[in-house]
Amino acid sequence: MIELYAAQSSNGQRAAIVLEECGLPYRVHKLDLMQGEQRTPEFLKINPAGAIPVIVDPDGPGGAPITLAQSGAIAIYAAEKTDRFLSRDPARRAVALQWLMYAVTDVMGASMTVFFETVLLPEKAPANLKFCEERLLRYFRVANQRLADRDWLADEVSIADFALYPICAVRKPYIDGAGDMPNLARWMAAIAAREGVVKAMRATSA
Repeated sequence: MIELYAAQSSNGQRAAIVLEECGLPYRVHKLDLMQGEQRTPEFLKINPAGAIPVIVDPDGPGGAPITLAQSGAIAIYAAEKTDRFLSRDPARRAVALQWLMYAVTDVMGASMTVFFETVLLPEKAPANLKFCEERLLRYFRVANQRLADRDWLADEVSIADFALYPICAVRKPYIDGAGDMPNLARWMAAIAAREGVVKAMRATSA
């Protein structure tokens, strides 16, 4: 049984989705980030960076336990452990990894700046928020264009799709409000309908 330390956040949901879709048994330990539970001495022993998600797999490589942070790394680990959702073909694998990194760096970073401007920063600056929102929409539109003539970000459904979806889900009002991303909306509906995604989103909800 994999122990997953997560929260109701895109990063935590991403890890849960990948574990669920890969068919790996896991147990969720929910942390309240706003209450600082990720900074308790107990959790810092698991991840000194004080961030979620983290998995502890008692059956890691070679049968040895492994503790792993970073949702992108967890996604790759789960895919390689089960040989699912990450092609072994070098070219297809490279494309899937490219879109995985796009999701967890570019799009996630843009989404976080919106979160900072709307929730965390003590002084709200409307001009800064508008800049951050437009930057996030630019990244979403790149994904929308990618999906213009395909069902998935890579050549088949992959961890790249599972990585991007939680960000799109939490930022759906922006996508809907823009009104010019039909391909991304279609893709979101297809991902949201997957049984594993439904279970994982529910498992990490508040």
